[in-house]
Formats: sequence, structure tokens, C-alpha cells
Amino acid sequence: MKRMGMIFRAKANKALDRAEDPRETLDYSYQKQLELLQKVRRGVADVATSRKRLELQLGQLQGQSTKLEEQGRKALALGREDLAREALSRKAALQQQVTDLETQHQTLQGEEEKLTLAAQRLQAKVDAFRTRKETIKATYTAAQAQTQIGEAFSGISEEMGDVGMAIQRAEDKTAQLQARSGAIDELLASGALDDQSGTAKDDLTAELERLSGGNDVELELQRMKAELTGGSGNAQQQIEGGQADPQQGTGQGQGRFDKQ
Repeated sequence: MKRMGMIFRAKANKALDRAEDPRETLDYSYQKQLELLQKVRRGVADVATSRKRLELQLGQLQGQSTKLEEQGRKALALGREDLAREALSRKAALQQQVTDLETQHQTLQGEEEKLTLAAQRLQAKVDAFRTRKETIKATYTAAQAQTQIGEAFSGISEEMGDVGMAIQRAEDKTAQLQARSGAIDELLASGALDDQSGTAKDDLTAELERLSGGNDVELELQRMKAELTGGSGNAQQQIEGGQADPQQGTGQGQGRFDKQ
């Protein structure tokens, strides 16, 4: 069971790794940081609202304290010391509340400053992450494009692999058809196969035609030789006849001279 669980986790991890797009992951991380920054800003706003509410309460208590003090003065001026004492007692109670509210106000003010500083730091971090995110996304996109171009040129991509396989199959089929055509021609020429159309010649007819064609060539060659030989003989005879005529003329002249 442990082995099966490990195999399942490994397969799932590999599938997730293939399905994961770093650009989408970066965008999701940036979105989560923006949500966190928004929460911090809302926290700062809530603390500021509480601080403002305390300030309003402090203003009201201080106004009541001032009013009680004036009432005590007025009662003392009228000779009502008891009323003046009561007014001062109420003022003292209000002063304690004012002191507590001032302590809370200082605490909230400190928290507000801390949250404001944290929000500023987080904002700077989010801005830096956004810049880096865009840089990484651009680099990843460029690398992906370069890889796809390289795979296309090398023919190892899935699409180009399919095209290469199609070309290879076409070349194989073409070579097979050429070999089959050549084999059929050889079998028809040798007489191993009969031509059902009647246009093919058997081996005996082909051989006779070959020999007949060879004889025609030989006869034509002999005729040309005879023509050349005959022309040379006539020329020789003309030359020999020309040489004989002067001799005959000379003999006749000598006869004529002898007769004289």
C-alpha cells in the first residue's frame, strides 16, 4: 500500500508538473499578495476609525469636565458649597475616564503607525514582486518560443514529427511502388507473366526482333562500305585511263613518223 501510494503521488506530481504554467502560478501569487495588502489596508482603516471614535469620546468627556468645573464655580459663587463639591466629584470621575481613553488612544495610534508601516513595506514588496513576475514571465515566454522554434527546425516537435512521419511513409510507398513496377516489367519481359491486354511481346519475339534489328544494321553498314569502296575504284580507274592515253598518243605519233 505504501508503494502504491508513492507511485500514485509520483504520477500525480508528474501530471501536475506538466499541467502547471509558471506564468499562471506567478499571477496567482501576485493576486494573493494583493489580497493580503488589501486586508492590511482595511486593518489600518479599522484602527484609524477606532482611534477617531476615541478622539470624539475624549472631546465629549473633556467638554463635560469643563462644564462641571464651570458649574462648581457657579455653585461656589452662590454659596452652595455642596453643589460645588458634587460637581468637582463628577469632574474627577470623568477625568479618570479621560485618562483611560487617552491610554487607549495612544495604543491605537501606535498600532495604526505599525500597520501603516507594514502596509507600506508590503506595498513595496508587492511592487517588486510584480516587476520580477513580469520579467520572469517575459523570459519564460521567450524561452518557450525559442524552444518551439528549435524543435520545429530540428523536427523533434510533435507537429513536425507527424509531418516527418508522413513524408517518410510517402517516400516508402513511392519506393515500394517503383520496385513493384520494375519487378512486373522484368517478369513481363522474361515471360513469367502474361500480358492480358495482348500488347506485350514474349521473349522469343523480342529476341528475333533484336537479331533482325542487328542484321539490318549490319546490312546498312555493308552497303555504306560498298559505296565508299566503289567510289574509290572508279576514281582509280579514271586516273589509270588518263595515264594510258598519252602513251597511246605517243605510239601513234611514232607510227606516223615511221611511215614518213
